[in-house]
Amino acid sequence: MTLLILGLFLWIAAHFFKRLAPDARASLTEKLGEKSKTVITVILVLSVILMVIGYRAADTAIFWGRTPAMTGINNLLMIVAIALMGVNSSRSRMRGKLRHGMLSGAVIWSIAHLLVNGDVASIILFGGIGLWAIAQMILINRTTEPEPPFTEGTAAGDIKLSVITLVIYAVIAGIHTWLGYVPFG
Repeated sequence: MTLLILGLFLWIAAHFFKRLAPDARASLTEKLGEKSKTVITVILVLSVILMVIGYRAADTAIFWGRTPAMTGINNLLMIVAIALMGVNSSRSRMRGKLRHGMLSGAVIWSIAHLLVNGDVASIILFGGIGLWAIAQMILINRTTEPEPPFTEGTAAGDIKLSVITLVIYAVIAGIHTWLGYVPFG
């Protein structure tokens, strides 16, 4: 559990660093130049590794489990989460309507996982990521002005986003199945 919490802490700290300590971030960038992004990336990769290892090793109390209904809802929410995570990089019409696509997708992802994983480790991991995403959206809204809305979205962009979403969903479902977490019941 310690590795899980440490990984979650590193994830949150690395993401908040730019907004909560802009002078320290600017100093790091001044000293290291473009290598400062590499440092943050290494910290984020390490945080994911620690979260995965910590989560897989955790043996915690279970408060609720997976049901067929919740599994179906989870799978539908995951499709929405994946689409939201990609919307700000797409040429879809939805891009102009949503400021925090990636973070909104992270919130939906965390809710979806909490529906089917009611153990303490899952509550810490998925709940922690969800709360971080909400806090990050609030912080961004308070510290930066929104960019002008994207107005070049097309139906073709919507279709491309949908196809990419379904392909990524299939890959994620395959990886979950390979790891022993069958997402379909």
